[in-house]
Amino acid sequence: MSSSRLFVLIPCAGSGHRAGHAQPKQYRRLAGLPMVAHTLEAFRALAGRFAGLALVVSPDDRDVDAALPRFPSDEEYLLRVGGVTRAATVRNGLVALRQKGAGAQDWVLVHDAARCLVTSSQIEALIAACEHDAVGGLLAQRLADTLKSSTPESRVAQTLPRADKWLAQTPQMFRIGMLLDALERAGDAVTDEASAIEAVGLSPLLVPGSAQNFKVTFPEDFALAEAVLLGRRKELA
Repeated sequence: MSSSRLFVLIPCAGSGHRAGHAQPKQYRRLAGLPMVAHTLEAFRALAGRFAGLALVVSPDDRDVDAALPRFPSDEEYLLRVGGVTRAATVRNGLVALRQKGAGAQDWVLVHDAARCLVTSSQIEALIAACEHDAVGGLLAQRLADTLKSSTPESRVAQTLPRADKWLAQTPQMFRIGMLLDALERAGDAVTDEASAIEAVGLSPLLVPGSAQNFKVTFPEDFALAEAVLLGRRKELA
C-alpha cells in the first residue's frame, strides 16, 4: 500500500448550461485565463506528487485545444471519453487511466473543473488525511447557514439540524479500483464519488476545506471567483 501512486482526474465534459452562456463554463475566461487553466495550475504546482494528471472531455469537444494549447505535457493525459453524466465521465476516465498503467490500488483525486479556486495547500491536506485511510475521503465544509426543507409550493416545511451537515467539495480521493467498482454498481444517478462509495456501504472521511473552494455554477459566481483570483494575484505581487 505504501508504494501506491497518486493520480488526478478532472471531469471536464459538462455543458455548464446553468452558467447562462453559450460556451461551456470551464472554458470561459477568469482573470485572463480559461477557468479550467486555474484548476489545472493548483495541481501542476504539486506535479512531483502525481504519477499522472488526466483531463476528461467530451469526444466532440472543440474548445479544449484552443483553451489549453500547452496541455497535455509530461505525465498529463487528455482523455476524450466524457459521458452524458458526471458519473459516466469519471467512470470512463478511470477505465482510460487503468489502460495507461494506473493500478487498482493507486489513488485518484477527482476534482471538478469548475472548482477553480482550490489551492495546493488544500490538496495536500486531503492527501495527508487520506493516504493511510482504509476508505479515502473528500474535502468538505461544515454547514454554517440555517437549513430548511421546502414544500412543493416553495414554503418552509421544516428547519433541519445542521450540526452534522457538511457541504461536499472536491477533490475526492479514493483507490482507483474501489471507486471504479463503486461507480459501476451505483450507476449514473450519483452526483459525486463519495456517494458511490457510500452506496457500497463505506464511509468516506470528511476533511475540512474552505468556503472559497466553491463550484462556479451560476452567472453571479463568475464575478466572485474572478475577484478571489485577482486578489490572490495581488497578494503575490
